[in-house]
Amino acid sequence: MKSYVVGVGMTRFEKPETRDWRYWDMAKEAGTKALEDAGIAYDQVEQVPVGHCFQPSTAGQRAVYELGLTGVPVYNVNNNCATGATALMMARQFVEGGLNDCVLALGFEQMTRGALGGGSGGGDLSASPVARHYGVMAARHGFEATPPTAQIFGNAAREHMERYGTTEAQLAAVGAKNHRHSAANPYAQFQDEYTVDEVLAARTVHRPLTKLQCSPTSDGAAAAVVVSERFVRRHGLAGRAVEIAAQAMATDTGESFASGSCIDVVGQPMSREAARRVYEDSGLGIEDVDVIELHDCFSVNELLTYEALGMCAAGESGKLVESGATTYGGRWVVNPSGGLISKGHPLGATGLAQVTELVGQLRGEAGARQAPDARVGLAHNIGLGGAAVVTLLRR
Repeated sequence: MKSYVVGVGMTRFEKPETRDWRYWDMAKEAGTKALEDAGIAYDQVEQVPVGHCFQPSTAGQRAVYELGLTGVPVYNVNNNCATGATALMMARQFVEGGLNDCVLALGFEQMTRGALGGGSGGGDLSASPVARHYGVMAARHGFEATPPTAQIFGNAAREHMERYGTTEAQLAAVGAKNHRHSAANPYAQFQDEYTVDEVLAARTVHRPLTKLQCSPTSDGAAAAVVVSERFVRRHGLAGRAVEIAAQAMATDTGESFASGSCIDVVGQPMSREAARRVYEDSGLGIEDVDVIELHDCFSVNELLTYEALGMCAAGESGKLVESGATTYGGRWVVNPSGGLISKGHPLGATGLAQVTELVGQLRGEAGARQAPDARVGLAHNIGLGGAAVVTLLRR
């Protein structure tokens, strides 16, 4: 069975503690927008997977109750930074498995200011679910007094530079591109443009990554209505429907740890595997894709993902972004929303915000951000620890 996204919605992503709202307020805003975009009422929704990482265990129910008290099943989903795409995947499986005709996928996060920690309470990194990942890093690079996530991705960047000759300017070009794209996005946390030199001159978080190459902590929510082909026909939604042509999740395998490389341990192998499955299942390849929203939690991860998705050969990603192939006028438009670096990164919402952007692009509704003649879109959402979800959308 096929599945379709017929409604999307999101809040503006905000710096934590700057707006007087709670997570259920942002969830209500995003969920209401998605339902209105689809032209349906909440009582038509049969199940609701809800993604969040830092809220209490049944925060999904508390949030969804703002949309209606219909008694439908609500599932609380947590898959680190891949949480939003995981909620979408559950919704798709419910529909394609024939269990439901209409499912709402919702994701939100209310965060605190400052860099993310190592993933465990009380600062005990040894108890973290990603302790094994950080152990690989520490064995090769040591462990410094900088934010752990910036540290492990920064060390991946150093390895890429040493192995392939990637330059700091090429890394900074990712940040400059995505900040430039976000200037046209009213939902983005940041809307300022920077040159490559300004990105390089920003405060260093963990060498070679500067602040303008790192995603911020953010508050926000996003939602998508996923329905069956039968529901589309019954409700006359063909004009709003975007097909989920294929979707796959991969988690860490032995390859992630065997090399002792931060490039592998931050997820390039599982991103490559998820992409391979999606291309195989859909019969489409990266050459068919027009617009991409990928997980640029740090600038280096955008470069690593170019390679994982097959956009270029290993080691060629720095040259690819430098060439202009991943912006307007190039081969693909990558992160037209501004990506995580500039749009923001409320963990539970990120994957669904990517889909919100792509649905707008494929419908031709993205305004100043519109990628020309966009027919196929790809979303890539990754969480350290780990999970990589790749979703292929087709109009």
